[in-house]
Amino acid sequence: MSERSDKPAVLAAPEAAAGFRHWMGRNAWRFVLLFVGVLLPLAGFVALADEVHELESIYFDAPLLWKMHGLHSPGLDQFFVLLSKLGYEWFLIPADVLIVALLAWRKRWREASFVAICFAGSALLNLGSKRFFQRDRPSLWESIAPESTFSFPSGHAMGSMTLAVTLVLLAWNTRWRWPVAFSAVTFAVLVSLSRVYLGVHYPSDILAGWCAALVWVVGCFLVMFRRRHPWRHAAETNTAVN
Repeated sequence: MSERSDKPAVLAAPEAAAGFRHWMGRNAWRFVLLFVGVLLPLAGFVALADEVHELESIYFDAPLLWKMHGLHSPGLDQFFVLLSKLGYEWFLIPADVLIVALLAWRKRWREASFVAICFAGSALLNLGSKRFFQRDRPSLWESIAPESTFSFPSGHAMGSMTLAVTLVLLAWNTRWRWPVAFSAVTFAVLVSLSRVYLGVHYPSDILAGWCAALVWVVGCFLVMFRRRHPWRHAAETNTAVN
């Protein structure tokens, strides 16, 4: 009797192992994304935030600010002022609204909700963080585009990186992944550099904005697309699983 009862358990063990390997194979990318897109940037943000909260100066802030200021020229002034405006009111906000509207028009409700939550949540998190840390703007020289709000983390850096990561995640399983990744990340980096060049943000503000954007967007993605990738209908997912 005991030999008979042991046979199902013996037969079930290889099946369970095979099922676990299959599950890991299908979900390994989620663990990689969790580590690279959430845990690492979260650790980076916490480290920077701790220094700012303790009112400690961050060793690379002033040297990098002065290096960027050393590049000053009338042409670069105009270029980076334009980039700074594109990185917020002139392009970023209209682009956010347009993307959500286009996705809703195509009835891609999950994708539209994902984008809307990422953009709105990022803006609210940035405002809340600035009020909490209350870091003053750099004052090493008089900026040609002065700001009066708090500095940490950078709203331009966080907003532009939120847009970039959102677009990359949505486009990753399409043929447009690399063009989208290159153009979106390049835009985010240039907008962020403009804020340092103009002397209205410390480099650590920029890094914190990038880290916060990654944590928020990737976290939302892992929650909202835990069962299927963007652009796939439920029927397609069920077919793939079966």
